Amino acid sequence: MEEEKKSLRGFAAMSPERQKEIARKGGESVPNEKRSFSQNPSLAADAGRKGGQNVNPSKRSFSQNHELASAAGRKGGHASHGGKKAATVLAK
Repeated sequence: MEEEKKSLRGFAAMSPERQKEIARKGGESVPNEKRSFSQNPSLAADAGRKGGQNVNPSKRSFSQNHELASAAGRKGGHASHGGKKAATVLAK
């Protein structure tokens, strides 16, 4: 069986730095007042809940494993506050 080689075109052919540059511009093009989630945490929470409800209950890791959920919450808290402690916790 011969493998087909796909030629990279467009975005895929660009360097990672160029891709990041373009993606950054896309995010910057939206004014702060129109970024709903940054302006309305309640809206973001509702969207997250809706997304979670669309996942099959048997595949909801956190609902099946509360220790895993607690550990993830701790890691997120440490990461959001920065510092060397966060890197240590996340590496485990």
